[in-house]
Amino acid sequence: MNGQAILPAIRSMKDFEKMLTMKYEYGVFLDLNIGMVKSVLDLARQHDKKMFVHLDLISGLASDEHGVEFINRYAKPYGIISTKGSALVKAKQKGLVATQRAFILDSNALNRSVKLAQKADPDFIEVLPGVAPKIIELIRRETGKPVFAGGLIDEKEEVEAALKAGASAVTTSNVELWKMFSDNSAAT
Repeated sequence: MNGQAILPAIRSMKDFEKMLTMKYEYGVFLDLNIGMVKSVLDLARQHDKKMFVHLDLISGLASDEHGVEFINRYAKPYGIISTKGSALVKAKQKGLVATQRAFILDSNALNRSVKLAQKADPDFIEVLPGVAPKIIELIRRETGKPVFAGGLIDEKEEVEAALKAGASAVTTSNVELWKMFSDNSAAT
């Protein structure tokens, strides 16, 4: 993501407004309703921001291939994040950047996530929880895909550990972390 260590994860309009004033080029919308998607993405584009939408967390929209078709035609996000293989495949077919969200709770979940990545061929994989450097390294090695680390990351040292383990970026809704890493976020 062009050297951007943090991917701001937006949970509210107040946080979105903060992100718009920062140097971040990329961000993630969480917890949107279908009625807001187009207007917030239009506003993001006006500020030269490239936004992912978390398809599984858009209320009023199915997180399947039809949902991808709709969101692409209706709002044109930069990319989508989903746990669903069919949505990831459709996103790539439509020219969207596809990010697989993988909850790694145990070795079984790890194996399923690797198999899904091999089948769906996402552009990125978001690993949760992101405070497990071993898992970041494993997913990156097993899939050959760039990894975002997310979930439970609250401190600067945790961001640094995730990046050191090979994460391309860290997704976080912690505005204080956005501020800490903002100076290093300008795209090159």
